[in-house]
Amino acid sequence: MFNNLASLAYTLFIGSLSYLAVIALIRVTGKRTLSKWNAFDFVVTVAYGSILATMVLSTETSLVQGALGVAVLLALQFLLTWLAVRTDIVQKLIKGEPQLLLFEGQLLTDAMKRERVTEGEVKAAIRAGGFSAVEAVHAVVLETDGSFSVIASPNRGADTAMSDVKDYRRLTVSAEMPSSS
Repeated sequence: MFNNLASLAYTLFIGSLSYLAVIALIRVTGKRTLSKWNAFDFVVTVAYGSILATMVLSTETSLVQGALGVAVLLALQFLLTWLAVRTDIVQKLIKGEPQLLLFEGQLLTDAMKRERVTEGEVKAAIRAGGFSAVEAVHAVVLETDGSFSVIASPNRGADTAMSDVKDYRRLTVSAEMPSSS
């Protein structure tokens, strides 16, 4: 039921040092390490937990070896995010694309199915944005981190924040075209 006192003391000592080492390494790499997650951030964070658990519970993994493992992951995450800010190719490889789910009061059911988002989730985002009517909302966007953005009214311009949202340009162009009747 209980290990010997030496192994319990080892776990307590190494666990405390491991925790402090991970905190120090994360602080050194900056705020981006703890920002909202995309898929890449999620995988790296799970790996941190795995390494930390191994450091705490395995007598075969030294503190230095575990800290080096965390440092390697942090360095790779830093490098990838540094490259993503500077090159579109890397950014597209590690980040998703925002997806339009509602446009001018109309749910985009095909997009919702592709993104596995229910009508109830879109309506909840609209309510969280302070709206009681779906028709009062210009757009709902599923962001790359899984959060929803609710846009109250269109503000079209050359530098719109909606310019990188999948399907937005196509729908705004078709909405502006005069009808043939």
